[in-house]
Amino acid sequence: MKKQLLAVVEQGGYPDFTSLYESLGYAVETVNTPRKANSFLKKNPVNMLVCEFNFQTDFRDRTSSLESILASVQHQSDIRVVVFLDEGNAERFKRVSSRFPIHQTLTFPFDEQQLRQAVSID
Repeated sequence: MKKQLLAVVEQGGYPDFTSLYESLGYAVETVNTPRKANSFLKKNPVNMLVCEFNFQTDFRDRTSSLESILASVQHQSDIRVVVFLDEGNAERFKRVSSRFPIHQTLTFPFDEQQLRQAVSID
């Protein structure tokens, strides 16, 4: 059975890494909204979640939609979470990373080798 990777690409602006994920043996599902991510996560076991931290000022009780996604997987102890982060949001991201287990954070710009290491499961 293939490992499952969910890529949540809300804003993008970086290369499509699907072929890299597939070369590591993942079946890849890509969604572009937190709602679609949560729907997929409710129905499918996922080994790896790759997502972005995008700070949003219009939320009263959280800093980004990433928190909703992470809340839906916090009961899955075997899932690894890799977050793409803009350096300018590093301080804001600390609030999220202190509440949820994050396997690795990759700050833009990062190279494919860094991503390969982050999503590799032995």
